[in-house]
Order: sequence, then structure tokens, then C-alpha cells
Amino acid sequence: MAEYNWPYPNEFGQTETVDADILVLGGGLAGCFAAIAAARKGKRVVLVEKGATKRSGAAGTGFDHWESACTNPCSQVTPEEIANAYVDEQDHYSNGIAHYIECREGYDRMLDLESFGGKIRDTEDEFKGAEFRDDETKLMFAYDYKNRFTLRVWGSTFKPALYNELKRLGVTIYDRTEATALLTTIEEGKKRGIGAIGMNVHTGKLMVFRAKATLLTMSRPARVWLFNPDLTGLCEFRPMQSIGSGHAMGWRAGMEFTMMEKSVKGEFSAAGRSFPPYGTGNNHNTWYAATMVDARGVEIPYLDRDGNVLKTVSERYYPVKGQKFFLKGGVIDEPKYEYRGPETMPFDELIKRGYKLPFYADLSRMPEMERKVIWGMMVGEEGKTKIPILQYYTERGFDPEKHMLQSYGNGWQSAAFLDQERQLFGAPGGIMHDWDLKTNIDGIYAAGDQLFASDCAGFACSTGYYAGRKAADYSDTIEELAEIDQAEVDAERERLYAPMNRTEGVTWKELNMAISKAMQNYCGGVKNDDLLIQGIDLLKSYREEIVPQLYCNNLHELMRTHEVLDILDVSEMILQACLMRKSSSKQLCFYRSDYPQMDPKEDHCFITIRQENGVPVRGTVPGDYFGDLKTEYEKRNQDYIGGEAR
Repeated sequence: MAEYNWPYPNEFGQTETVDADILVLGGGLAGCFAAIAAARKGKRVVLVEKGATKRSGAAGTGFDHWESACTNPCSQVTPEEIANAYVDEQDHYSNGIAHYIECREGYDRMLDLESFGGKIRDTEDEFKGAEFRDDETKLMFAYDYKNRFTLRVWGSTFKPALYNELKRLGVTIYDRTEATALLTTIEEGKKRGIGAIGMNVHTGKLMVFRAKATLLTMSRPARVWLFNPDLTGLCEFRPMQSIGSGHAMGWRAGMEFTMMEKSVKGEFSAAGRSFPPYGTGNNHNTWYAATMVDARGVEIPYLDRDGNVLKTVSERYYPVKGQKFFLKGGVIDEPKYEYRGPETMPFDELIKRGYKLPFYADLSRMPEMERKVIWGMMVGEEGKTKIPILQYYTERGFDPEKHMLQSYGNGWQSAAFLDQERQLFGAPGGIMHDWDLKTNIDGIYAAGDQLFASDCAGFACSTGYYAGRKAADYSDTIEELAEIDQAEVDAERERLYAPMNRTEGVTWKELNMAISKAMQNYCGGVKNDDLLIQGIDLLKSYREEIVPQLYCNNLHELMRTHEVLDILDVSEMILQACLMRKSSSKQLCFYRSDYPQMDPKEDHCFITIRQENGVPVRGTVPGDYFGDLKTEYEKRNQDYIGGEAR
């Protein structure tokens, strides 16, 4: 048998301590912008990223559109209109603070990216004269062509541009280093964050980071309900390593979360029954508003919100008469009447009227510019589409001027999932925070997908930058770095390395599969006390019986094992959060057979959850806790408005 040599130095047993003013955990869009904001304020910044910052995170391979850029020169809406619409559309189960920051500062971050070398305009005039393009600014728009607050962008250029700016600003980057635990201390009876522990996933060296302020900018949880050991890279829409470790670290540290009871039926995952994202014919998101046809080639009609048939492709991109704007995108699946945009006739109605399955996306029936911007720009720039979809399909002969792509699932989705096959999509739960994006632990801030009701790229970039500058200001109040409790470091070292001390037992894949099956069985589309309690008991048995049997052969497997231990923590938090809500909720996609009443007044609030001495603690926060968005924002950001803002 051939001997395999690990290609990196062996640094097991070694520990390195790193000091900083600002510690950023996570090198995606939010983390990069948080680091840039703090560095611009003259702070000594350290960024820790499990992958390689230049291409890591949900946007590492790109993204195709930027939502809620309400201050761009072509916009016909205000930040207040769109942010308040998000809150209203979700009946206040929405993050008004973060969405307002997204709407108010998002275009500033786009201009930042352009100055770093990212591409936000059609500078080559490839789409000159197109209905969705402003020929003066060369900006391009998606969805609502009248109000122009969602921009089409070349997102594959953004992460390298951000990486270069981080290097230019002198940010110290620790790539291939997983953050595993937050460090805290108690001062005057209150918990304060003082850094974090991590591990180099190539060498095994333990890393101890001390900082005056810490930012959590990692991913939302994934691989909770859906996992396939043979197709690991397609288990989730986002990258394999983005599994919610920041949530798990926060949970273990006593951080407060909300809306963790919310989950939606699966949308993208080969662990269920899905094809690669955006690789099948559809008319949603990246493909909006593609022409759809049935098996006979009969075109499927688009309707306005009042049910009127739209006769032209152009009409699909405009609000109906009397409507100011419509909402589309990652947060909104089935918007209220006020915000509903043009959409294809409902699937059930199509079947009643005799439309024949399967359905197809037929781009050949669209105007040239619309066809070209979907296939070649949107499909190509959106995450994971440039090579596996655009390049491979083209190499195999697919021509959008001649060919159609079949749809699957209920008409034009990428799959038809079962109700128990769930994901944290569509503005899921996350960390509860104040107007500074500060958590309940002093000195620890959060941004991007760590926040509750998180959204897409513009949300990550704008909240990252905002949290970075707030954390930098906070660090000015801390005179010196706190001393680290060595016993805490030793305990984390023992936890992290334990699986490498065994030569046989249970692998990370087996435990991940067991967790996902438990969550499907006990935390599916229909929940009740008995099911949830059984789920909690089952996961507890995994912790007691299976975790001590985990073993690894190398550091890559050890990193994956740490991820699954975090998935176990997050799954337990989700079950406990579901147990705490004694009612059902339409907006939270939450149904309890033992408490079927929908959104009763007493439960129409943010139910929070945190862990104290190993026991889940329930709290409540009013749905309107953030107050008037414009007033509260401007009260706290005069320095940005008066100087830094573009």
C-alpha cells in the first residue's frame, strides 16, 4: 500500500498567541468589510478564515445581483421605503436594523468594491441600449426596472479585490485557520469578549487570539437536515465549509439568538433530490423572468399581482399601475399583495388548465439582451455557476438561442423536497443584537449571516463594514488586552485534538448523517412537544455515546469533525428554540400540531434563546424594538453621515 505524506509541517502541540485591537472571525464578504472598516480607523486588525480569504465564503465564486442599493443614482426608492417594506412584509419577524443599514449604506460598499478593482458596471458596453441598463452610469438592474434598486454585478471579481485591499491596509490574515471557541471574562458582573481560540487546519497548531473587540462574521448553519456522504460538496447551496460554526461558538459562550425556530422546506441540496443550483430551467432569482413553456412548447403566462396576463417580456419587470415597487430576492418568497411582483401562473392552476409537464425554460423566446444577461452574466456570476453550469453546459453544446432546459420539482424549481427536508434559507434566525450590531456579550459584534434574518451580498457587505467601525470605536474604550485563562485554553485543546487520539470508531460523515436524520424525524415540517423532546434526547445520546468514539486520520478529517460537533450544538439550539414557541407562525414557516394557533398576540415577538450554565434560557423582545429606522440610525451615525459616507 502506498504511503501518504501530509504536505504540511506537523505543529501538533505548538501554540501561538496573536494580539490585535480587532479580531475578525470569518473572511467572507462581511468579514472582509469589517476588517477594512476597522483598519481605516487605524486599528491593528487580525482576520481568521478557515479557507483562503481570496476566494472563501458564500461569495467566493461570485454572485450576480446586489439587492437594496437604494442610494444608487438611478434608484426611485428611499432606504426607508424598502427597509420598512421588508419589516412589514415579514410582519416584524425581520431585522429592521440590519436591513436599514443594507439599504442606506449598500451602494457605498459597491463604490468601495469598484475602487478596489471589482466590476459593478457594464464598462465594455456589452449591454448598451438594454432596457435594464442606464447608459449614463452603465449600471445594470434586475427585477424592478422602474425603481432600479437591485443591481446586476460581476460578483466573481469581488473577493480578490477585497483580499488585495486587506493586504494594502496591512490587515494580518490567518488563512486555513478555523475559529473554534470565543474567549470571555467577567468584569463588574458582566461578560466581555476578549478573543478566540482556533486551529491551523493544515499544521494542527493551536492559535490563541487576544483582542479588544471581536467580530463574528461567519456563515449561517447548514448540513443540519440535509447531508449526503457521497455528494458532500452539493449538500448545501453555499460552500461545504460554511456550516454555522460562529453560531455554535456563540451558543457555547452564552450569546443570545432569535428566530432559530424558523426553517423552510429545502430549496437546494443534492442531499435531498436537487440538481446543482441554477443548473435547471426556472424563472426565479438568477433566472428571473425567464420565459417558461410546457412539454408541448405552449408558453406559460406571466400574471401581474391582480391576475392579469402580461403580454410582453418587458411587462414582467415593472410594478402594476398603482403599485410603487415590488420585492424579489433572497428574503421574499411569497410576498404580500402590496409587494408582489409579476410571476408565472400558479402551478396548480396550470395543471387544472391542461398545461403538460415537464416544463422548460426557453430563453430563445426572450429578447437578445434579456437572454444574454441571464445566460452568460447572471448564470456565470452567481455562486457555483461559472464552471459547473455555464462552462460545462456550453462545452457540451447547450445554446440558449436554440435549446431549452428542463425544470424539476413543482414546475420550475430545482427539485421537489419533502416537508421534513429543511434548510435555514429565507431570512433565518441568528444572533440578536442592538443598533451597534453588538451582541449581549460586551466587545463581541456580529455581521452578515451571523445576524438574524440575514439576507444576501449587500446585507453582508454593509453590515460587515458597519460592525467593523462600531467595534473599532468600542476598542478605544479598552486600555489593554485581557489575560487569557490558561485552563480554558487547555480544555479547548483537549476537546479539539481528542479524535486524533483514536484509530477506530465513528467518522464525521456518520455523525453528520445521524444528526440530519434526527432533525428530519423530530424537527420537520410538523412539530410538537413529544417529537422535539425525543429529538433533544436523541442528540444528547449522540453527544454521550458517539462523540467519544469519533476518530480521524488527518487534519482535514479533524476539521470536518469539528464542523459536525458545531452542527450538533446548533441542532440542539434549534430544537430548544422550537420547544420554546408555544404557537404556530406563518411568517416563521413554523407549525406545531399541539399549538396550531397562528401568531397569537402574546407570541408575536422575537423569542430569544441563550445558554446559561448548560441550561437554555428563554427571553422575549418586542417586534418593533429597533424603533423608527431613519431616526435611530441617524442618531448613532452622524460621524459616518458627515464624513465617511460617499
